[in-house]
Amino acid sequence: MATKPAKKNPRLASGRKRARQNVKLNAANTSLRSKYRTFVKNVEKAVLAGDKEKATEAFAKAQSVIDSVADKGIFHKNKAARDKSRLSAKVKALVKAEA
Repeated sequence: MATKPAKKNPRLASGRKRARQNVKLNAANTSLRSKYRTFVKNVEKAVLAGDKEKATEAFAKAQSVIDSVADKGIFHKNKAARDKSRLSAKVKALVKAEA
């Protein structure tokens, strides 16, 4: 990714404070987005490997992470619901195929 061009420093104290807050919030949101993707990938890897137990465990953990990220407003609640639904369908198909 290309780096963003440097912006001018704000003159007002409130503007400077807002700029500091934006840096912190951006770092927090980036971290949560990364965590979200990691947990989703773990479920998908387990499903592709055909490991039923690992997939169900990973899905349970991913559900809580997806919900927490949606609650914090990083992703829309409908996106979270859609992703959980799709992961659930994959895990159920794996369990059904092995049964």
